Amino acid sequence: MNFKVNAIIPAGGASSRFGNKNKLLEKINNKEVIKYTVEAFEKSEVNEIIICANISIMDELKDMFKNSSNVKIIEGGATRQASVFNGLQASLCDYVLIHDGARPMITTDLINLAIEEVITKKALTVATKTIDTIKEVADGKIIKTIDRAKLYNTQTPQAFEYNLIKEAHQKLYGQNFTDDAGMLEHLGETVYIINGSYKNIKITTQNDIEIAKIYLEK
Repeated sequence: MNFKVNAIIPAGGASSRFGNKNKLLEKINNKEVIKYTVEAFEKSEVNEIIICANISIMDELKDMFKNSSNVKIIEGGATRQASVFNGLQASLCDYVLIHDGARPMITTDLINLAIEEVITKKALTVATKTIDTIKEVADGKIIKTIDRAKLYNTQTPQAFEYNLIKEAHQKLYGQNFTDDAGMLEHLGETVYIINGSYKNIKITTQNDIEIAKIYLEK
């Protein structure tokens, strides 16, 4: 490739909904959640992987990836948006993929597809078509049923032309977007989707660990 692609992995959360332990350090089949995630990117066309970590786990992550020459550990921010912005400032590139550290079922094939597609699309997110019936509710009462034909569930990675997403972060600095594609949408930019996998779940609770064990055993 005649261009550079970075991956930013926000890992600054405190895992408050998971329990006493940081979910990224939870082991599944004797391997940490974050290690599954990073290894998928190490096998991909990505040049550099930047983990924006909660300060409480930085030493463990540095030890975990001490032999990985293309992995950089930096301190994350108080919010996901702040963590990603730290990652964007840590290393220049042409394109950047942003992926939740707690999505260990991501595949290298999907990462490489995102890289291939972002070159022409400039901004995209992995997403899956919504299969459940969605209800709009207020005060415990159903207001209406939303047509799911146009609905997708957003996942990560999300991929962007580097300058495009960095400028969005600069313009919206100090806010609290939980989705980088949403920042570009807010600014009126076009964001595309590529089809993801229903297995690419985000680990939030202990129950998700049990689901991940089944997928990762295979």
